[in-house]
Amino acid sequence: MIPQDVIKHIRQIQIFTNRTVNEMFSGDYASTFKGQGMQFDEVREYAPGDDIRSIDWNVTARMNKPFIKRYTEEREMTVMLMVDLSASGAFGTVNKLKNDLAVEMCAVLAFCAIKNNDKVGLITFTDRIEKFIPPAKGTQHVLRVIREMLYHEPPHQGTDISMALDYLAKVIKKKATVFLVSDFLSDEFQQSLRLVNKRHDLIAIQVKDKAEQVLPTAGIIEFEDAETGQTILVDTSSRRFRQDYENKVNQQADSLKKVLQSSKVDCIDIATDRPYVPQLIRFFRMREKRR
Repeated sequence: MIPQDVIKHIRQIQIFTNRTVNEMFSGDYASTFKGQGMQFDEVREYAPGDDIRSIDWNVTARMNKPFIKRYTEEREMTVMLMVDLSASGAFGTVNKLKNDLAVEMCAVLAFCAIKNNDKVGLITFTDRIEKFIPPAKGTQHVLRVIREMLYHEPPHQGTDISMALDYLAKVIKKKATVFLVSDFLSDEFQQSLRLVNKRHDLIAIQVKDKAEQVLPTAGIIEFEDAETGQTILVDTSSRRFRQDYENKVNQQADSLKKVLQSSKVDCIDIATDRPYVPQLIRFFRMREKRR
């Protein structure tokens, strides 16, 4: 049985994200993601101005006058949310934890999808696949997706993005729009990114916290790796150490940027200390202009 506090949290997310979707960017979503192809609508008699390439020659021969095939855009899409639930996500120093921010962002995307009659599916992962929910429609389905992201407590701590992408490729055959939500503290996933992005429209969402970018001056602190349990003592009062740390973080960020760019994967950066809605709107409008 799901605890009442979890149910309350789910409802709060539903109310907030529904309002956000209705007020801000359901239209941006619909114009950005327009479906995966064309589907046959009807055959009708040719009219001046119609594209002659649309002429149905078989029907034309039978009827002794020109007819054309009409197609309409296939509006329905499949949206897959791939959410990293590894232990490094249980961190946040400002408004919320990275994992909570990821859930809220995914809820917005899911409600955008069902508002446009799209299917939504979920894969949560650590260094294992934690949960797979096949794509489906409807508010109750989306609430189940949110519940699984909030309520599931993964027994594993690590991160394996490559494994998760390989799993997606096996279970989702029809082309989908895939949002990969993670802090990307993982290695060797470039090949899987490229392969998945050839079949699907893959979009990375990187979740950050500012304390991971710049160390505070707080003397000697014990740091623990949330995924391995290893600890280390560092002297944050050392300017050289703080600068070396910042340089390493920047190098990792540059490396991820190059991997995503070379794989032709777009990225949205969100952080616990700033609103994510402007970032999402900016992304939608950038993608719309590109189409």
